[in-house]
Amino acid sequence: MVIDKQFIPTFDDIVFENRNQEYGAYQLRKKYNRVVIISTLIGIVFLGLVVIIPYIRASVQAKQKARDATEVIAEMANNLQEAAPPPPPPPPPPPAEQQAVVKYVAPVVVDSVKVEDQSKLMISDEQVTTTVNKEVVEVVEQKQEEVQEKEEQQVFVVVEEMPEFPGGELALRTFIGKAIVYPTVAQENGIQGKVFVTFVVNKDGSVSNAKIARGVDPSLDAEALRVVSTLPKWKPGKQRGVPVRVSYTVPISFKLQ
Repeated sequence: MVIDKQFIPTFDDIVFENRNQEYGAYQLRKKYNRVVIISTLIGIVFLGLVVIIPYIRASVQAKQKARDATEVIAEMANNLQEAAPPPPPPPPPPPAEQQAVVKYVAPVVVDSVKVEDQSKLMISDEQVTTTVNKEVVEVVEQKQEEVQEKEEQQVFVVVEEMPEFPGGELALRTFIGKAIVYPTVAQENGIQGKVFVTFVVNKDGSVSNAKIARGVDPSLDAEALRVVSTLPKWKPGKQRGVPVRVSYTVPISFKLQ
């Protein structure tokens, strides 16, 4: 029994039924499905390689690093074992203890002491005692003198009763204004300003140790020192009711008319 196979035309056969099938378009359309399948398979393989190759490379590098690290650790361990210093030699035995031998000397007993020796001993003791007492007195007196000198040389900045010029602050300004002689050099050069002079008012009210705290010009500074050196005695400053040396600062202004 022969079974006849019926020929079922494809879409391409229907389209190109009455046309030239030798034309290239028919061959292309006929091979289209196979080309698509092959292209898809190639694309899948390519994507698989793109994904798998980096993973394989990373795993290989990780294994290589682990192997290198193991080799380095082994080399370091070998080097440490080779470089280990030899054990120190045992300490020498302690020296034998030596016992000190002390020779016994029999004491000598003196029956009596002469009177002359006793008198000599007493005289020497008295001399030593007298000398020591004199030295102590001298040291105490010297220390008291040094303390007094330090107290006299000490200069206070602020005290309970500050020094005062006779007549007060206004009288001091008037005295300085009358005593000032404006230097010619400063006038010709148009130099003016305020000079601060610091000085010490002593226990007796006299002025000493005048110096420039803040100057303007050498000529003006020299004139300010000259005027301060001519100041009369002040009422001295007091600390706890006792006159003391006090540092005082006076500003002297030089102004051109």
